[in-house]
Amino acid sequence: MAISNMLAGHKLSIRTLLGVFAGRIAITWVMTLGETVLLALIPLFIGFAIDGLLDDSQRELLNLGLLFEALVFVAVVRRVYDTRVYSAIRVKLSKAQTSRGSSMPISALNAQIGMGRELVEFLEETLPMVMTGVTQLIIALIILFAYSPLLAASAGAAATASIFVYSLFHKRFYRLNGDLNQQTERQVDILEGRGLRTATAHFLRLRRAEVRISDTEAALYGAIFLLLLALILFNIWHATTVLAATSGAIFAIISYSWDFVDGTVTLPATLQNWTRLSEIVSRINAVPKLETSNVNHSKD
Repeated sequence: MAISNMLAGHKLSIRTLLGVFAGRIAITWVMTLGETVLLALIPLFIGFAIDGLLDDSQRELLNLGLLFEALVFVAVVRRVYDTRVYSAIRVKLSKAQTSRGSSMPISALNAQIGMGRELVEFLEETLPMVMTGVTQLIIALIILFAYSPLLAASAGAAATASIFVYSLFHKRFYRLNGDLNQQTERQVDILEGRGLRTATAHFLRLRRAEVRISDTEAALYGAIFLLLLALILFNIWHATTVLAATSGAIFAIISYSWDFVDGTVTLPATLQNWTRLSEIVSRINAVPKLETSNVNHSKD
């Protein structure tokens, strides 16, 4: 009851959820960080195992096996715990939305409860992905720098360029997600009218909004991947032709270069998700405006 009251009395946002459920979410983040560190160490330990086996040593391979076992244990425990925590948060948030939206048209309220669940999905899926990506970036940069400062510098330049490319798309993503959410709020009212032509027009509007978002995503990630694949090609060339590296070291350099690419991709993906959530937070906390908007739409 205390948690429900706290949600009902504050702006419904990521910050509010983090404050109210801080203890439970912190535990999931600690386990996520542990899993991420173990996962990020795998290429390095594989490189050690390769060099060890080439020198007739089994110890490095045993260490790799122990690392795998620890990773599986932490991953399983985290997923079991995460499901229980975030499903409970969804219930609390939906109750708070239902309570504060009692005077709203049912179509808008239904759509907004679905949108509100995206806030919890951000905490459950996107933020752990960010933690994984940032940890990958840091570890990859450290290890690449240990092999060659130029490898780390090229990686840093590619990441910076990727963030700049996303900034060019930010406003368009915000507007397109607003169009999609606005149309989604009308769905229940439209379906209640039982008009096939009106429903078909609604579904076509949803499709157009989704296609515009998808096309924008394709352009964004196409540009980013071109930058990051250029990084991979450069690091492969530098590791094999300039550095006097062992087979295990070359494998580690290539693996961590790819880990850096994987981690860098999470940054624009997270920013894009944050852009959508910013529009949703503004929408679910602006009840009076939404009521007026829906009344006007009902006359169309």
